[in-house]
Amino acid sequence: MSITALLKISAPIIQAPMAGVQDYRLAVAVARAGGLGSIPCAMLSITQMLAQIKAFQAQQSGSYNLNFFCHSDAKNQVAQLAAWREALNPYFEEFQVEEDRPASPARTPFNQQIVDALAPLAPPILSFHFGLPEPKLLEQVKAWGAIIISSATSVNEGLWLEQHGADIVIAQGLEAGGHRAMFIETDITQQLTTFSLVPQLVDSLKIPVIAAGGIADTQGIQAALNLGAKGVQIGTSYLLCDEANTSNLHRSALVSEQAQHTCLTNVFSGRPARGIVNRAINELGPISANAPSFPLAAIAMTKLRSVAEKVHSSDFSPLWCGQNARGCKNISATELTHELISAFKD
Repeated sequence: MSITALLKISAPIIQAPMAGVQDYRLAVAVARAGGLGSIPCAMLSITQMLAQIKAFQAQQSGSYNLNFFCHSDAKNQVAQLAAWREALNPYFEEFQVEEDRPASPARTPFNQQIVDALAPLAPPILSFHFGLPEPKLLEQVKAWGAIIISSATSVNEGLWLEQHGADIVIAQGLEAGGHRAMFIETDITQQLTTFSLVPQLVDSLKIPVIAAGGIADTQGIQAALNLGAKGVQIGTSYLLCDEANTSNLHRSALVSEQAQHTCLTNVFSGRPARGIVNRAINELGPISANAPSFPLAAIAMTKLRSVAEKVHSSDFSPLWCGQNARGCKNISATELTHELISAFKD
């Protein structure tokens, strides 16, 4: 079965789920052009998640993808959190930030409550970051017929996903923006580029491979297809689209020379993620040994980001972006998807 038939879409383009910079509107716009629209759910409450699904369905019939995180809840890290707060203290003083109250990070791993809420809707496609849910949860999801997608950053991770129930594997190359999907791998120096990873996964897996990372135009799509990918996942190119919720500060960075310098950093969340280099990355990282485990590092950084952005500074904002931002356009995501789909036509 072709990837388009499996996902019930017209063209094998998946809009990368991008928590914090999009909602259902971007997914609708991509779906209208024939691609697979994705709704990031990891930072949503169950009520918010259901509202997003309902809003999508009110405007667009057919396939959609719901994306979730599969991280383990971080252990009690009192000492690490205190050290991190101490490292950030000069910035809190600079911006005259009041002592932050204890808070919980707004990222929830996939759990039974989410499964119970989704079951009556039987959503067609679920994708996961950082591996897969525990077997009993995945079994319930597959029972209602959902297609399961997850991302791999190595052949080992791809094989593990195939063996544990994934129907499609996304080959997330080193160039990709946002969080690395690493769940077996721990050494970022061994992470592979998209065009190194894709053919290795294609050769090693029996299930379809989707290419992601650094793909921004029809030429990139054709290159990925030539290496055996059955489709592509694209995120960064959608960040300037009309339907994206990308902040003005983030948009400004994307169209500046600053976007030419991205790196992997853990200072915003505690996990490696690719973003545009700014003051926080330069002075605290890019990789900080002080950063608590994902997602605990985000608690204090989010407070600092909030105050900095009020004075129009993106110095402490996670400006997620892949290494190839030249595909970003101030147009509708429907129009951009139509342009990208032309790569699949003779």
